[in-house]
Amino acid sequence: MKLTILGGGGFRVPLVYGALLTDRAEGRVTEVVLHDLDAGRLSAVGRVLAEQAAAVPDAPTVTTTTDLDEALRGADFIFSAIRVGGLEGRADDERVALAEGVLGQETVGAGGIAYGLRTVPVAVDIARRVARLAPDAWVINFTNPAGLVTEAMSRHLGDRVIGICDSPVGLGRRIARVLGANPDEAWIDYVGLNHLGWVRGLKIAGRDELPRLLADPDLLGSFEEGKLFGVDWLQSLGAIPNEYLHYYYFNREAVRAYQHAEKTRGAFLADQQARFYDEVGAPGAKALEVWDRTRAEREATYMSENRETAGAGERDADDLSGGYEKVALALMRAIARDERTTLILNVRNQGTLSVLDHDAVIEVPCLVGANGAHPVSVAPLPDHATGLVCSVKAVEREVLAAAGSASRATAVKAFALHPLVDSVNVARKLVEGYTSVHPGLAYLK
Repeated sequence: MKLTILGGGGFRVPLVYGALLTDRAEGRVTEVVLHDLDAGRLSAVGRVLAEQAAAVPDAPTVTTTTDLDEALRGADFIFSAIRVGGLEGRADDERVALAEGVLGQETVGAGGIAYGLRTVPVAVDIARRVARLAPDAWVINFTNPAGLVTEAMSRHLGDRVIGICDSPVGLGRRIARVLGANPDEAWIDYVGLNHLGWVRGLKIAGRDELPRLLADPDLLGSFEEGKLFGVDWLQSLGAIPNEYLHYYYFNREAVRAYQHAEKTRGAFLADQQARFYDEVGAPGAKALEVWDRTRAEREATYMSENRETAGAGERDADDLSGGYEKVALALMRAIARDERTTLILNVRNQGTLSVLDHDAVIEVPCLVGANGAHPVSVAPLPDHATGLVCSVKAVEREVLAAAGSASRATAVKAFALHPLVDSVNVARKLVEGYTSVHPGLAYLK
């Protein structure tokens, strides 16, 4: 079975390959093709993967290419993990927004819109090529903003593109652990959009244990989200939000923290990864050792400004092990082998949430098997979530319209309608700022 990874020179690719190395069942991946526009990054990641596979018999073969069509032909599965504009582009997204006093985070607010406007045209081109060159392939989308990009690709690939994120899975596992339950035996009632969802229940042996957690301040304050949001706020909500909702519920504090940080997250990662690729390219470098060290630093500093704002302290060791590669492989195995399972995924709504249309991509539990992923029927959103979900989905639709029409005015509308951008004039300044620094936005007229 052939797996193609777009963005194959990316830093997190060894997580995926490492997970593949532990899969010894029939029908496993035997060939991995890494595609990237940067041959140097491909070479560096290739060295890490070679060291990972050194002691593993029958490890999947790895080839690299900068030719997209070559990478796609004959693929059974395609992981799309591209970053249009690189980390330097992410840093620019942050700086332009913060200069206007609004959030520039990668997937939330102004930064997420700018990233989406750059990424959607490229993702759509990929989707069209997949439809032509590998029509039977399944596309698993890692690329952020994951829900928006998945929806853009679904207009050309239908339900053969599925978006993934590890945030809901990590949240559910943390809740299960604090309740003393096995996370693998828990049903997580999660609903929303990517990076905008809530756990409303967690059933163990058919019994919803979330009310017990919400009623116990000590338990509720003992894990990441309790520390991040505060016990009183979680009890008021009656649900546990995805960590990215901290940018909404504590927006002023988050913006202030990012404005005063020594570096934005994007700038930090750009510098860190530049050092990584330089080190791995040095003669005699132990590529896997360098990668492990860099990854540990990356994970430990994740959302550090938000945790500092909330007084949440350092991340727990159990939260530093990643997880998105496990979700991706579980999804791939379920489809390839018809190993039916339930996963929280980004898929088309198909009537699941009545407040959104059929084609809107949402993030909910899905039943997965050989015929793909199908959303499980869920209860309606609570009122406090309905307005936010509908508002952000409307923004996503304006981003898609702007990318499809190359309309600068529609791009301004997308920024202006976002709940974290508080002025049409600010929206105009953001579009002006982003188009001046991003060649990838030159198409907006």
